[in-house]
Amino acid sequence: MIRIIMRGCNGKMGQSISGIVAADPETEMVAGIDIRDDGHNPYPVFADIRQCSVEADCLIDFSGVAGLEDMLDYCVEKQLPCVLCTTGLSEEQLQKVEEASKKVAILKSANMSLGINLLLKMLKEAAGVLAPAGFDIEIVEKHHNQKLDAPSGTALALADSINEEFDNAYEYVYDRSARRQKRPVKEIGISAVRGGTIVGDHDVIFAGADEVITFSHTAYSKAVFGKGAVQAAKFLAGKGPGYYNMADVIEESTKGGIK
Repeated sequence: MIRIIMRGCNGKMGQSISGIVAADPETEMVAGIDIRDDGHNPYPVFADIRQCSVEADCLIDFSGVAGLEDMLDYCVEKQLPCVLCTTGLSEEQLQKVEEASKKVAILKSANMSLGINLLLKMLKEAAGVLAPAGFDIEIVEKHHNQKLDAPSGTALALADSINEEFDNAYEYVYDRSARRQKRPVKEIGISAVRGGTIVGDHDVIFAGADEVITFSHTAYSKAVFGKGAVQAAKFLAGKGPGYYNMADVIEESTKGGIK
């Protein structure tokens, strides 16, 4: 049984993950960290992570950037592996995460969906074949009308995955409205759509002469991110210090190491 502490337990993702863990016979939520305790959780909730004395095997963080340093210090002190799902970290905070990973296991990913992370792996192989054959690459992402950033971090991660295959030789283009020229070869176009309640939709288009190949991923609910986070916790429990990502989870899953 893998014992989990949930930071941000009363948020939408925290509650979703609590439900996923409760339904998983291999995991147990033993404590939560949140600024408030609504009294409806079947586990103790602490406003200050430093007050938490509950033993656990992994911490999942779906909270905000506030309190990140205290959380990292806690994980290092307790030697508690951490699945870090919080986004929007500053360069200074990312540096602190990297420093902490030298002392305790930390897994961080731009997107916790297993499907997206499998797609990242597949795109490298596809790009290695299609780009040299003259296929242009475009990424279109769609999200709800409340999302603040554009393009999405996932869209950038998809582009980065392709670009790494070519030693980052491709330029990212987000807006062609001011450009009066033909499309360069070494270019990845990234377009963002915002509307309604779209959870997350990403298309990676390889457009060649007389044929188009499209890789698509659609998230119908935020539960897909919670499921990925729980899989990551299973992977991370018992691991030594290191900076891991969801690609490591995918690799171990393909070997039959995670169920």
